[in-house]
Amino acid sequence: MFFTLITGGAGYIGTHTLIELSSAGFNFIVYDNLSNSSEKSLEKVKKIIKKDIFFINGDVRNKKKLREVFTNYNIDSVIHFAGLKSVAESVQNPLKYYDNNVVGTLKLLEVMQEFNCKKFVFSSSATVYSKVDIEKATPLNELSPTGKTTNPYGSSKYMIENILKDLYISDNSFKIAILRYFNPIGAHKSGIIGENPNGIPNNLMPLITQVAIGKRKTLKIYGSDYDTHDGTCIRDYIHVVDLANAHVKAIKYLNSKNDKFHPLCINLGTGKGYSVLDVIKVFENISGQKIPFDFADRRDGDIPECYADPSFAKEIIGWEAKKTLEQMCEDSWQWQSNNIDGY
Repeated sequence: MFFTLITGGAGYIGTHTLIELSSAGFNFIVYDNLSNSSEKSLEKVKKIIKKDIFFINGDVRNKKKLREVFTNYNIDSVIHFAGLKSVAESVQNPLKYYDNNVVGTLKLLEVMQEFNCKKFVFSSSATVYSKVDIEKATPLNELSPTGKTTNPYGSSKYMIENILKDLYISDNSFKIAILRYFNPIGAHKSGIIGENPNGIPNNLMPLITQVAIGKRKTLKIYGSDYDTHDGTCIRDYIHVVDLANAHVKAIKYLNSKNDKFHPLCINLGTGKGYSVLDVIKVFENISGQKIPFDFADRRDGDIPECYADPSFAKEIIGWEAKKTLEQMCEDSWQWQSNNIDGY
């Protein structure tokens, strides 16, 4: 029996991907150090997929532990979610981010190479695109300029992308898919699993839902004078289940005999941009909850708008986002209202 190793599989995007992989008939093993997740999330996934989950508590920087996993299980592919993801924290502690994200990925790839495991899906980010060029390039396609990042988190993703490209040049038996996420929100339709950030959330939707249930008094919006239709930033929000399905499509592509694009870089977005106030309005209409907010100064590095050109994903792996902003808000609200204190 072959397995797909899911690093960081107990996290937000990881858990939703487990469900879609199970539905598609994949066997998988979850490898996670639980630094920003909970084993309880996997118990929830078990209820949804109605089967047990192989879980190993481990860090991707631990080559000894990784070797044990590859020795004990017949792993033929890896989906690599494991990584730190707070922009603000990365600015405060860049060495932590380079160690965890870049060094961790290097060690994982080294062990994969030792065991002749050559199929790799990487969880990247739209933060790899050059901020100074985005205003001229939006919507962003896969050929838009990359590299001029504004924070260590984005830089770590960009470094890993370059490592993967160099790895393929050195060994073209590797099949690599680099998936550049835009702004994942939403939750599983059951309301059983969803986004469960530790501490203060870094993303818009969990802040909105926490205001809606009374855990926070107001929402802080950074900037009201951008050159957009309402003065607030515009972003490309994508339902986490759509995002999860893209990973299934990517693995299937790597399992195929198609060697046309490697490493394969793909934008995962809807191709539509919504402002912060747009999202609040839709959420209020869906939930019936009023979201009070205050404006604050702009944050360094923020730009007026950023959204994807997702046409390449449809052309190459047959994937496109299906779910609307209304569905994203509805599922986020159902998750939060059913799980006031998270997991």
